[in-house]
Amino acid sequence: MPVEQSYATHRRYLPPFHFFVIPVVVINVIIQIVFAVKRFSLLSAWNVVFAIALTALAFLSRIMTLTVQNRLLRLEERLRLERLLPADLRSRVGELSTSQLIALRFCADDEVPELARAVLAGEVTEREEIKKRIKTWRADWLRA
Repeated sequence: MPVEQSYATHRRYLPPFHFFVIPVVVINVIIQIVFAVKRFSLLSAWNVVFAIALTALAFLSRIMTLTVQNRLLRLEERLRLERLLPADLRSRVGELSTSQLIALRFCADDEVPELARAVLAGEVTEREEIKKRIKTWRADWLRA
């Protein structure tokens, strides 16, 4: 892990998943399709279906994991913002989308009110735009 985290370094790969599981299941689908085309049989057709199912399982397991992480991040950031925001913004925390809350998690505590105000005013709305506006980065090393 780098010593500091920033917009340029905050993305994280899970090497066993991104660089092993995904290539293996995708290559397996290709191999099974080639084999089925060259020597078609009920078994080779079933192998293609099974390989596609394994690929779908790999992607769905990642999507489900990220969905749970997003739900937890949303809760964590709502609680954090309710603690850090001034009264006029505190009541508007529910207006922030999950994507916006996830982006705001990287913002240092003293910078949050200003950036949250900009987001709620519609000055900045997209996750990447929010992250680019952060001056003092609050690292999140736990996201997988």
